[in-house]
Amino acid sequence: MIGRTLLAILFIVAGALHFVAPQLYLKIMPPYLPWHLALIYISGAAEICGGVGLLAPMTRHAAAWGLVALLIAVMPANVYMATAHVSVPGVMGQSWAQWLRLPLQIPLIYWAWLYTRG
Repeated sequence: MIGRTLLAILFIVAGALHFVAPQLYLKIMPPYLPWHLALIYISGAAEICGGVGLLAPMTRHAAAWGLVALLIAVMPANVYMATAHVSVPGVMGQSWAQWLRLPLQIPLIYWAWLYTRG
């Protein structure tokens, strides 16, 4: 229960940041993707919905699968940030931190996946 609630809060806060500070996310959008601002808002809304969905028993399973899919879908932005050395001051300003973010997606995916079961 505590782990699920923490994950939900993490995604709700992270999703809200997409609306509060979209300029941070614009910097890490790969140039080959279209509609950067729209994708930032869509992914932010998906994070908020997924986080809220984790809290309700009827939507927990679907929300968890949605968050797993979302974490996989945003990998290109994380890869782009690391390979293009995009600095986001205060968030991911160091090159080593940008590369560290990539393998850290795996435990996040696993954490969300835990709530896909029964």
